[in-house]
Parts: sequence; C-alpha cells; structure tokens
Amino acid sequence: MAGIEIVIASGAVGMSCGVGVALSMAKKTLRETIAAAKSEARSAVKGARLDASLVQKSAESEARENALQAAESADEAQERDREALQVDEDALVVREDELETRRDALDDRKEEIRDREAGVKQQRDRARSYWKNTDDVRGDLVVRLEQLGATTGDEVVALMRTRWVEEAHREAAQHIRNIEQSAGSSEHAREANRLMSVAVSRYQNHFLTVRSISNIPLERGVRGLLLADDSRLLDVVAAAANTKLNMHESEDSLRLEGLDGVGREVARRALKALGKKPKALMAAKEDPAKWVQQIRERLDGEIERLGKKAFKVLKVKIADPEIVTLVGQLNYRTSYTQNQWLHAVEAAFLAGMMAEELGLDMALARRATLMHDIGKALTHKIEGSHAVIGADIARRVGEDEIVANAIGSHHADEPANSPYAYLVAAADAMSGARPGARREQTEGFSTRLEDLERLGGRYKGVDYCAAVHGGRELRVYVHDSQVSDLAAVEMSSEMAAQISEELTFPGQVKVTVIRSSESVAVAY
Repeated sequence: MAGIEIVIASGAVGMSCGVGVALSMAKKTLRETIAAAKSEARSAVKGARLDASLVQKSAESEARENALQAAESADEAQERDREALQVDEDALVVREDELETRRDALDDRKEEIRDREAGVKQQRDRARSYWKNTDDVRGDLVVRLEQLGATTGDEVVALMRTRWVEEAHREAAQHIRNIEQSAGSSEHAREANRLMSVAVSRYQNHFLTVRSISNIPLERGVRGLLLADDSRLLDVVAAAANTKLNMHESEDSLRLEGLDGVGREVARRALKALGKKPKALMAAKEDPAKWVQQIRERLDGEIERLGKKAFKVLKVKIADPEIVTLVGQLNYRTSYTQNQWLHAVEAAFLAGMMAEELGLDMALARRATLMHDIGKALTHKIEGSHAVIGADIARRVGEDEIVANAIGSHHADEPANSPYAYLVAAADAMSGARPGARREQTEGFSTRLEDLERLGGRYKGVDYCAAVHGGRELRVYVHDSQVSDLAAVEMSSEMAAQISEELTFPGQVKVTVIRSSESVAVAY
C-alpha cells in the first residue's frame, strides 16, 4: 500500500510540472500575439493618419479652387453690373437732356398760350362791345319798324308762324296727292299686280270654309243627364267653357252662345263625348268639374302644338309662349267662315314671297304676318280693335317694333313705319279676298254697303257717296266751294279712321274724296 501511495505521489508531481510548462508557453504566445496586434494597430493608425492628411490636403485644395472660381464669378458679375449701371447712367443723362428740352418747349408753349389768351380776351371784349351796340341798334330798328308798320314784333312773328303752318299744310297736302297719284299710276299698278301674281302662283293650298257650330243635337240619355239635379252638369260645362248653353224647347238640342271660340270647342267636345263614350258618362256623373277640366287641358295641349306647328311650317323662330298660344287659338276663330289659323299661315306665306321679290327679309315678313290677327283670339275678353290688341301684346312680350307696328297698322289703326306693314296688309287682303275664302250673307253685304255710304254722308260739304268694288272702295263727292284741297285730304283720312272704328269688314276699304269744279257759260 505504501508502494502504491509513492507512485501516486510521483505521478501528481509530474503532472504538476507539465501544467506549469504549458502555462508558461501559453503566456509567451499571448505576449507575442499582443505585441503583434499592437504593432499592427500602430501601423493602421499611422496609415489612417496618412490617409486623413491626404484627404485634408485634397479638401483644402478643392476649397481653394472653389473659392477662386467664386471670386472670379463675383468679379465677372460685378463687372457686368458695373457696365449695366453705366448704360443706365448714360440713358438717364440722355433722358434728362430730353426732359430739359421738353421743359423749355413747354415753357415756350405756355408763354404763347398766355399771349393768345390775352388776345382772345381782347377780342371777346371787343365782341361784347359790338354785340351791345348791335342790340342797341336792333332795338332802335325794331321800334322804328313797329312805328312805321303800326304793329308789334310779336304780332309779326305770330303772322309769319301762321303763314308757315298754312304753307306746310299745303305742301303736305300736295305731297300726299302726288303720292296717291303716283301710287295709282298704271306703272305702279302693273308692278303691284305682277308682285301679287307671282306670290299667288307660287302658293297653292285648299282651304274649306268653316262654320261655327251653334246647335248640337242631344240623345235621350244625354238630355236626362244634363238636366238631372237641377241641370248641375249643364251648368258645370257652361261655366268651364265660358259659353251659354240654352236648351231647346223640345230638349233635343243645345244652342251655344258666346264669342269664345275655344270655350265653344270645349262645350262641343264635352257634349259629343257624353253621346258616344260610356266612360265619359261615368266620369261626368262622378266628378263633372274634373271631367270638363280634363277636356280643357287636352284642348290646351292641342292649341299649343298648333301654335308651334305654325312657326315650324313657316320656318320662323318660335315666339313667346303667350303668342304661341294665341296663334294656336286662332284655329277656333273664324271670320266670314274662314279659319283664322289657316288664314294666318296662308297670308304669312304670301307676305314672305312678296318680301323675297322685293329683296326684303322673308322671315321677318312671315313672322309679322303670322301674328297679325292674334288679337282676334282675345276680342271676347278685351274691347277694341284686334290689331291694337295684338300690337300691345307683341310689344309687351318684347317683339321687334317692326313686327308690332305691322300688327297694329294692318287695318290703319296706327301709322305704318316700315315696308313690312304694307306687306302684312296686302297679304291679309289677298288671303281674305281670294275667291272662296270667305262667305257672307247677301243681307249682310247690302247692309255693309249702306253703312259705308251712310258714314261718308255725315261730313259737311259731301254731295253724295257711292260704295264700289264690292265695298272695297268708298267714293265721296264733295262741293268744291265748301271743301278745299287740304280739307279733302284730311276728310279722307278721318273717314278711313271712322270706318275702321265703327264697321267690321274683310280686307281693306279705300276712301277716295273727289273734289271737282265746273265752269259753265252759255253763248247766245
């Protein structure tokens, strides 16, 4: 056991010596490594310092170059500014010289103006003196003239004014006579006939005469419905149509009485629907007011479409909605059995063709003629001439004054101010006077002739009157001793205005006042 312990102890000592040697070698290696690392670090630091020195030198060199370039650029800019400043200074010197020159010229001009003002003042003073002397002399002359003439200056002025007015009246009457004589010359008549013939030959259409329906036959069932509940439905239809509905004694028909053409059409459609449409009977029983209102609304739609159609057919720009409605309502207005919507369209075509022949605006002529009778759609509401009513409406809605004047003057209610007014009047007469356009009873025709002659015989100095050319002209023969030439002209104008105001007639009526003198001698 002892021997074993010795061996173990020896081994331990040996191992201890080996570990020490290893540690010594490791320390040596570590020191060498550290020394090498320090040497390498010193070399790296030295290299970095060299690189930093190079970079610093390069940056300093680049900075010096940039500074030199900036200095050169600044010097160049400064030189340019200096040159520009010198140019401005030179221009300023030149401008100052010019201003000085102009100032000198202005001073000279002021001096000249002062001299001229002084001269003008002297002349004005002399003129005042002359005028004063002239006024004094004139006053003395007036006093002497009044003394010599035994009259005053005011009396002389009044006398001269009266003579000038009389002379102007004579010249105007002579001018009117010359115009009337030239207008009635064969040359002008041939040209007018040619123009109207061209228009008529270029327009062709067929219009049937239309008679306003006054009596509507009633079926038995309809009569009972209308008279039920104290004629409630009949009253509703009459109120909505603004038309009197009078039941015949036999109760087999109704008579329509009223001037509202549209209202008469509403009543006619309502009564017709009651006789042919069972649904209409039911609707009329349930709510008669609503049923009649629906009929009126449908008719209003048709009227608006008719108004727009007239403008479209004539290729005229659409007018104000109020005028469009009035044009459409003319379809339910007749004049001597002539449908006025068709008459307006026909006359517009004729006026347009005549305007084209004369070199005038065809569209403007058509527009004025289409609207010339819109007042007829309101004559049941507004009293007065339909021409004046239509002209007032046209002006109120902003139509051209040429159009408004053509409407108002086509029956001579106002003076015509353009050729278009005469074209409208001519086209209206051509459409109304063509064969078959209108019908009138023989009694009415005779009455109109008598009324014309009676109206002409009212005036003082009239010998006798004669309505000729089918009532288109009234010839008035006057005593030459009682009516002068000037009075004859004035009488014809007054008669024409009176006829337009009191009588109703198609087309136009020409008034001719004839004044003649006779000298008779007998030889023995």
